Amino acid sequence: MDVNPLAGSIVKAPEHFLSPSDLQSLRASDSSGRRDFLARALAAAVTAGAGASVYAQTKQAEGDPEILNLPAHTIGLGQGVAAKPYGQPSQFEANVQRRQSPGLTQTTQASVSFAPLQSLFGIVTPSGLHFERHHQGWWDIDPTKHRFMVNGLVKTPRVFTMDDLMRLPSVSRFHFIECGANTGMEWGNVAVPTVQYTHGMLSCSEFTGVPLIHVLNQCGVDLKTAQFVLAEGGDGSSLTRTIPMSLVTSGEVLLAYGQNGEMLRPENGYPVRLVVPGVQGVSWVKYLRRIKVGDKPWATKDEAVHYMDLMPDGQHRQYSGIQECKSVVTTPSGGQLLQGKGFYNITGLAWSGKGAIKKVDVSVDGGINWKPARMETPVMRKCLTRFNMDWVWDGKACIIQSRATDDTGYVQPTLVQLRAVRGTRSIYHNNAIQSWLVQESGEVKNVQTT
Repeated sequence: MDVNPLAGSIVKAPEHFLSPSDLQSLRASDSSGRRDFLARALAAAVTAGAGASVYAQTKQAEGDPEILNLPAHTIGLGQGVAAKPYGQPSQFEANVQRRQSPGLTQTTQASVSFAPLQSLFGIVTPSGLHFERHHQGWWDIDPTKHRFMVNGLVKTPRVFTMDDLMRLPSVSRFHFIECGANTGMEWGNVAVPTVQYTHGMLSCSEFTGVPLIHVLNQCGVDLKTAQFVLAEGGDGSSLTRTIPMSLVTSGEVLLAYGQNGEMLRPENGYPVRLVVPGVQGVSWVKYLRRIKVGDKPWATKDEAVHYMDLMPDGQHRQYSGIQECKSVVTTPSGGQLLQGKGFYNITGLAWSGKGAIKKVDVSVDGGINWKPARMETPVMRKCLTRFNMDWVWDGKACIIQSRATDDTGYVQPTLVQLRAVRGTRSIYHNNAIQSWLVQESGEVKNVQTT
């Protein structure tokens, strides 16, 4: 096999090439027109990136001046210690950002930003790249004035300050958080081009806080009668969610104030939020101000009108909060460009709201044959797991997929299998296998298989 000397090198996916006018054209087109439109947009973006590889080949042939000539940073004096008191990413990584999908919502205060999964390593999402979902905008709340209340089926209702919470024994745990609508735009047809927009309402962090059950026990919770808790946020939407008491008594649910070794960022719920491992992100209530203990679900607005699954028979599936086993290949993925046949590393993420990932299989022929991928450590419950697989591309068109299995035995379904049960009109809980078409040109596209 002839191998391109640049094989294994991938041109990054375009960052944000869909403008509001582009989105308007996309919505006006039919499904085939949408695919043609995305192809033209991707082609333009990829062409711009391909020029760098031609330049690299020229430098290799003539002798690379970056080797032959000493750069300024080798012969000069650099910046001083603490020149930037809070460290920032390199200027050359400025394009790695969480991004909105233009036209997705009418206001930015009730919208979503997507994490750049294609540019991340390992399993931890940097706090500054954590995806956002806001219902009425975010706030930077003075922690000295914030109050957290517990009431309902408890002997002693209490109000806690942040100092009260942070003096209690704490734990730190790694967990993923995924919006229930992640991949939701893909239910009917291919809708967006890159993994940032298909799966980017997903992040993973180390969270630090107090198990909620410890605080409830301090308040004398009635565990014989209590079946649920109601979590209420302090933002303008007063988001409220019902949480089963069984999750709380397991000790997993946290009153979290820390994220990735520092205090929560304001966009992520500072000064305190709920962490409900394995459950859709809307239940991880931010700016948490109240927990009410009760004996039945509350059926609040955001669980009786929104965040329900529309089934093929017209009925709605309610309280379907568990994020089932799912995975996605992040490289190669949509919008990227493979520079010649040869060796590549297929990498991606797998997760399950029911437990730990047991195995991940990868297919390069559209699901006909599967090979086990390497699961990189650590592998933790209700946490992202990184997987890798060695692959030699022969230059022919192929379809790359990943399929995860968790430790309950649940296997990630194909899109056809999921649609057979759930139809095509839902918004939430699309955990189907994702397909990426690698064309002979090396261009990678989002496709759906039947």
